[in-house]
Amino acid sequence: MTTEEKIWKLLEEVSDPEIPVLSILDLGVLRQVQVQEDGRVQVTITPTYSGCPAMNTIAADVKLKLLSKGFNNVAVDLQLSPAWTTDWLTPEGKRKLEEYGIAPPVEPNGDIHALFGRDPVVRCPRCHSENTKLISQFGSTSCKAHYQCEACLEPFDYFKCLK
Repeated sequence: MTTEEKIWKLLEEVSDPEIPVLSILDLGVLRQVQVQEDGRVQVTITPTYSGCPAMNTIAADVKLKLLSKGFNNVAVDLQLSPAWTTDWLTPEGKRKLEEYGIAPPVEPNGDIHALFGRDPVVRCPRCHSENTKLISQFGSTSCKAHYQCEACLEPFDYFKCLK
């Protein structure tokens, strides 16, 4: 295993501070790891949206994880382009979201929903019913909307589909 592969493996242990069941790999914010000839480690991360308050914490957690494993010269860069998309969530990340009680993003299937009044069909992460309704476009964070299941009556967050 190369040093870069070892670092990717180590960074699987760095959690998203807003959704701690997701690693930064699950979320798709870890974009690149490079090890320079002088041993300097360059890590590139992309925020889920510009101004995301979690990025400073994620950068600090990346540095602390690598420092604790003997990598003494670590830099974390923030890359805004290309912009993060929910396509970067791993299948494992989507599974973890649902188990945690947050509905994962729903692919639009060619429809432009929400902008023109058509909301996606969002499955309840608890009972898996598709009989749900949008309560608010804004959930606990900017990247989530608030839904309620009409079958089990539970409210839940939905991780918005961002393309």
